[in-house]
Amino acid sequence: MAKISIIGTGTWGIALSILLHQNGHEVSAWSAIQDEITYLRENRMHRSLPGVKIPEEITWIDADDLRDACMGKDLLVLAVPSIFTRETCRKMKPYIRDGQIIVNVAKGIEEQTLMTLTEQMEEEIPRADAAVLSGPSHAEEVSRGIPTTCVAGARTRKTAELIQNYFMSPVFRVYTSPDVLGIELGGALKNVIALAAGVADGLGYGDNTKAALITRGIAEISRLGMAMGGRAETFSGLSGIGDLIVTCASMHSRNRRAGILIGQGKSMEEAMREVNMVVEGVYSAKAALALGKKYQVSLPIIEQVNQVLFEHKSAEEAVADLMLRDKNMEVAWE
Repeated sequence: MAKISIIGTGTWGIALSILLHQNGHEVSAWSAIQDEITYLRENRMHRSLPGVKIPEEITWIDADDLRDACMGKDLLVLAVPSIFTRETCRKMKPYIRDGQIIVNVAKGIEEQTLMTLTEQMEEEIPRADAAVLSGPSHAEEVSRGIPTTCVAGARTRKTAELIQNYFMSPVFRVYTSPDVLGIELGGALKNVIALAAGVADGLGYGDNTKAALITRGIAEISRLGMAMGGRAETFSGLSGIGDLIVTCASMHSRNRRAGILIGQGKSMEEAMREVNMVVEGVYSAKAALALGKKYQVSLPIIEQVNQVLFEHKSAEEAVADLMLRDKNMEVAWE
């Protein structure tokens, strides 16, 4: 049995808390929002996971007790929204011992620095052993024990296999990989493509359009990821095409839901308010476009998403521009 703290009590943090408890670990959870901790302690359920009962054995750590959440733990699971990763790591730093394993489970890229979340963790807490867990895994399903697969990425095989052992269960299968960068890029960039898929749904388009966006979307993600040093097999795996499919196709996806609302004519701000959860793709879209320019990689879908989100371009015009781009090859002629 391991001692594990979940840093962040959104739906994903709570789903993983339940999973890790069911695996026999001693689990505690912390949030920077005291009202959230109070509600969880008193009700044993999360507002956004109706019908899911949180086991009594999971303990709650108050917002002003981050020290207790970090110290004496075998594993820390960083589950805060990506926009709060750096700030949370700075607060955690004084309480982190050398070699402490911290596994990030959020998805995003920092707009100002173009750094992945693991890179931010390593910059803010260099003494930590930073890792990532990602894949096609909606919290709503994991919290209910629906079979799911993910991939654990780490700098060493030992750390990846340790994380694999902590999370692996009859309903949660974990693979390992050394490609931390590729895993993080796949997880972050698919959210931007999912916004485009949602926009297409909001416009009333069909399965053909969705298939085109998924297929050409993974092509964009792979081009950029490989230019940055990621491995091709990562983008054809769980954190690449796997996560892209589930995020583009499911109503559990907040990115797809926000895209649907935008396709129906709402502004980005209105869509985010209605979804009422952090829409990670909105925060990653500018960073993804900037990375494309930095590495001289063509990202037509991501470019159009940025224009719709931030330049008031109509969704219909964005789709038309994608369809009327210059002719191209899918596979090069010999």
